[in-house]
Amino acid sequence: MSELTGRLSVFKTYKLYVGGKFPRSESGRVYEVTDSKGTWLANAPLASRKDARDAVVAARKAFGGWSGATAYNRGQILYRVAEMLEGRRDQFTAEVAAAEGLSKAKATAQVDAAIDRWVWYAGWSDKVAQIAGGANPVAGPYFNHSAPEPTGVVAVLAPQESSFLGLVSVIAPAIVTGNTVVVAAAENAPLPALSLAEVLATSDLPGGVVNILSGRTAELSAPLAAHQDVNALDLAGADEALAKDLETAAADNLKRVLRPAPANWTADPGTGRLLAFLETKTVWHPMGV
Repeated sequence: MSELTGRLSVFKTYKLYVGGKFPRSESGRVYEVTDSKGTWLANAPLASRKDARDAVVAARKAFGGWSGATAYNRGQILYRVAEMLEGRRDQFTAEVAAAEGLSKAKATAQVDAAIDRWVWYAGWSDKVAQIAGGANPVAGPYFNHSAPEPTGVVAVLAPQESSFLGLVSVIAPAIVTGNTVVVAAAENAPLPALSLAEVLATSDLPGGVVNILSGRTAELSAPLAAHQDVNALDLAGADEALAKDLETAAADNLKRVLRPAPANWTADPGTGRLLAFLETKTVWHPMGV
């Protein structure tokens, strides 16, 4: 209770984000989230294997509509998300500062960079085909064209050390090209990810395109890596031992796997992640000569 106003403190309740809704974990479990000094911040839902499977179902259901939307429309929707992030800039700055032990100035720089990066990826929506596809020279009276298409449902382990900028840097490139994602938030700093879910839910992004789970990374990643309806894995938030186990599990249905690597999330991201979860469709057509 505040001594000045006599009001009770209203603590925020964080929930999972699955299929455009905010369920509690089906297990009813929560875990304590603390700041960099060990001070309690909130209780976050401790997602279970069942929650992970539910998230995959939601992502698969959303895939057809999202991948079938025009690239221009996806770009518009992602830009709208950036607008809303800008409006909640102070909230994210406070959460990032607490999660990563940063000063307000450094946390603000991280949040600003994350919003700018979201805009940057939004701008790629109708341009990626120009760098990942094109007309191919062939011998014969044929047109031969290659075009990029999304891989499908991507399971993403968010970076552990960059709770917001790193998170945006792995979600945005996967969805702008038409994939849908199931994200395991940073285990010790999930609050920025769970707040991002609130932004996504009130934007134009269809439910199920992004699904966000909080909890134990190893516990959530195992069923995602083995799931037959997950098409790809981004292991940004896995350590070397976990990544090896997940890559082995992913081989069962030939998932694409982006292995973890040292990353400077403040650096120019390039197009690597943008192209990582694309397939190439090649079409042959007679010239009619």
